[in-house]
Amino acid sequence: MKKRLFGAVVGAVALTAAMAGCSSGGSTGSTDAAAGGDTPYVAIVSKGFQHQFWQAVKQGAEQAADEFGVEITFEGPDTEADVDQQIQMLQTALDKQPAAVGFAALDSQAAGPLLQQAQDAGIPVVAFDSGVDSDIPVTTAATDNKAAAAEAAKQMAEAIGGEGKVALVVHDQTSVTGVDRRDGFVEYMEENEPGIEIVDIQYGGGDQAKSADLAKAIIAANPDLKGIYGSNEGSAIGVVQAVKELGLQPGQLTVVGFDSGKAQIDAIKDGLMLGAITQNPVGIGYETVKAAVAAIDGEELPKSIDTGYFWYTADNIDDPEIAAVLYE
Repeated sequence: MKKRLFGAVVGAVALTAAMAGCSSGGSTGSTDAAAGGDTPYVAIVSKGFQHQFWQAVKQGAEQAADEFGVEITFEGPDTEADVDQQIQMLQTALDKQPAAVGFAALDSQAAGPLLQQAQDAGIPVVAFDSGVDSDIPVTTAATDNKAAAAEAAKQMAEAIGGEGKVALVVHDQTSVTGVDRRDGFVEYMEENEPGIEIVDIQYGGGDQAKSADLAKAIIAANPDLKGIYGSNEGSAIGVVQAVKELGLQPGQLTVVGFDSGKAQIDAIKDGLMLGAITQNPVGIGYETVKAAVAAIDGEELPKSIDTGYFWYTADNIDDPEIAAVLYE
């Protein structure tokens, strides 16, 4: 399959063993949040730590922190379903009066009062990965999730010959990423593929086990199903797990995913998954910190920073441009 490149790849950095040191939850970074001196401190609150994606985002953030001379902490809740825990982390971060905050919202509305608190305190907020239902963030560093999901839909449609039943396992319906990755896929099919019917959309919270159970239930209810789309790393791996547990042969069900990680990479190489969208997680982390530094310095920022994405398959997975943004 022809190699496709979408958007600029920022900070193409090989992911090394340093990523293995990322613990689940908790604060990490170049220094403690209470660091003194004149070095600006940027608090970053992500959606979690349970996926390799966030470890890669953290690596990019640390790279930018070293380059631009700021101190950071990087933390996230135990799972991407822990909205309350994430909100508490954001409150704790604001209490330490950072020079800026990077925030990837699990719930696009729940953080509204704290974002207002940040604005009132003169603390610029950079949204990343997932936007929020607010005009307070000075910019958002993220993948164009609707366009990327539409590309996944296009690839699935081509693979199943433009006709048949398909379904979605989505990580949530409260974050901007969840909504955009769902809507981008659905809207592409509705506008371009009249022969394809979307028979079900389920939400697994990005949890592999729950997503696997949902996928098995969808397949059982639709024995003539042609394909399933998993909207993030946990969702896609869950769908692959369902395929394995049901004993489906490679190619029997067309599976497309989002993100990478070793399980998805292996599934693509083994033929259990057609392909997936990979973001540029190192670039997302890098651009978040870079934007925070610019905001601290009073610079004007664009409304959004598109960090790019790729469609990858077994045919192009080893290409240098693709390998640079895969995380496993």
